[in-house]
Amino acid sequence: MSKSVIIGGGASGLMAAAVCAARGKDTVVIEKMPVCAKKVSITGKGRCNVTNACFDISDLISNVPRNPRFLYSAFSSFMPYDTMSFFEELGVPLKVERGSRVFPKSDCAKDISDALVRNAKNNGVKFIHCAAKAFVFDENKIKSVVLEDGSKIDCNSVALCTGGKSYPATGSTGDGYILAKSAGHTVTEITPALVSLKSSDDFVPGLQGLSLRNISIKLLKNGTAVYSDFGEMLFTHYGVSGPVILSASSHIDNPESGGYKIVIDLKPALDYDTLDKRIQRDFAEFKNRDIINSLSKLLPKKLIPAAVSLWGVPIHKKVNEITREERKNLVHLLKNMEVNISGFYSIDSAIITRGGINVKEIDPKTMRSKIIENLYFAGEIIDVDAYTGGFNLQIAFSTGKLCGENM
Repeated sequence: MSKSVIIGGGASGLMAAAVCAARGKDTVVIEKMPVCAKKVSITGKGRCNVTNACFDISDLISNVPRNPRFLYSAFSSFMPYDTMSFFEELGVPLKVERGSRVFPKSDCAKDISDALVRNAKNNGVKFIHCAAKAFVFDENKIKSVVLEDGSKIDCNSVALCTGGKSYPATGSTGDGYILAKSAGHTVTEITPALVSLKSSDDFVPGLQGLSLRNISIKLLKNGTAVYSDFGEMLFTHYGVSGPVILSASSHIDNPESGGYKIVIDLKPALDYDTLDKRIQRDFAEFKNRDIINSLSKLLPKKLIPAAVSLWGVPIHKKVNEITREERKNLVHLLKNMEVNISGFYSIDSAIITRGGINVKEIDPKTMRSKIIENLYFAGEIIDVDAYTGGFNLQIAFSTGKLCGENM
């Protein structure tokens, strides 16, 4: 008997399968890992930022830097408040935190993954834990799916919900791209997204572990600002990370080009004049100290040596010897601390993948292929990605639902 086959048992695949099965279709999920939704179980540092309480569709679209208009129908059919109601009804209480991020009250991502699997099973979805290796075609349709063990599953419709290439230990190893290409689809360039950034600047390794809060950043490309944000960031032994950096990474195409830099405003709440007056007050208090020992009220202890080095003033110069021009230069540095970007950190560490199935080859109202009559897509395998804050899981749920309704 022919079945509706969903390849990939992650967030989008489980949603698509449950919705498809609820329509009375004989539905099977093919998942190569021993358990489903493994990536969901570790997302959000094990807490699972399940969606964002962003209830205006224009706000949702504005948080998708890659092909946002493609998602209009999917978002319209399943908004964040639908996601929240969905999990609440499945017995997972939720809470809203800073930035409208939505988490399970338990702070346990497994509650979300378990609910997705349980919902699929309760709707009659069957599971096969084996890798899908190939399609058998009959003219413009997929007739069956060939599994790794050589067996075949006859199908009347297929959905590719295999995710991208980030976190390969969870099963996201790019298998879906190979299957999609065999069906005639185009896969755009695959790069990391929501990923930490490397820097070759000498001062960076010495700041490893330093977390900065309430800072603002600008991402410059060849001197032109292409993104800005406010929030938290972290210095690592290889570069920079943290929420604002991850979101900025979505606007970088070729970091090895040398044209990108992050400009940090360490004191965004203070304009230049106000910050200058603040520094003058500190200098008046510490006028007989060496400059290296006079910035403790202004900067985190770990940042002071790097800041003085970038400032270019001798560390043992007395505060009362600092000229007006040098003080103005310090103000400028604190408002414009530059970190040159030399590359992405590894795709294995990226939260999501940028690139995927070309959206021009998918009907946005049904998630159906425009090339193969009975092939559908949902989730990260599609060339769409969003900022941090629960938006990428919302994409998975919205596209998964639309896919399941139309298979």
